[in-house]
Amino acid sequence: MAQETRDEQQQGGQGGQPPMNRAMRRMQKRQEAQQKAAPGRDRRRPAPPATKERTSPGQFTREVRAELKKVAWPSRGEVVNSTIVVLIAVVFLTALIFGFDFAFGEFVLFLYE
Repeated sequence: MAQETRDEQQQGGQGGQPPMNRAMRRMQKRQEAQQKAAPGRDRRRPAPPATKERTSPGQFTREVRAELKKVAWPSRGEVVNSTIVVLIAVVFLTALIFGFDFAFGEFVLFLYE
């Protein structure tokens, strides 16, 4: 019997099907056992399409306001500090990029003189 299955695998399996490895055979046996155990449950039913009700503009506004009340808003001092940090970073990076651009430009002009 083992010889027959080897021959079938070498020839392409039964009925021209591709050869099956051990894992595929195990999976096929499991599926057959499940089908025998529950013949009516061979396929899952597709889920019914979800029908969403449209919310009214008033309801939407109430929900948005309720969510915005949950937000941890920064204090005025935190906003001012963050703004100052961002402005300093922008000025620094602008000066850095300007410096590199100027240096590389001068270097290239030096090379072509």
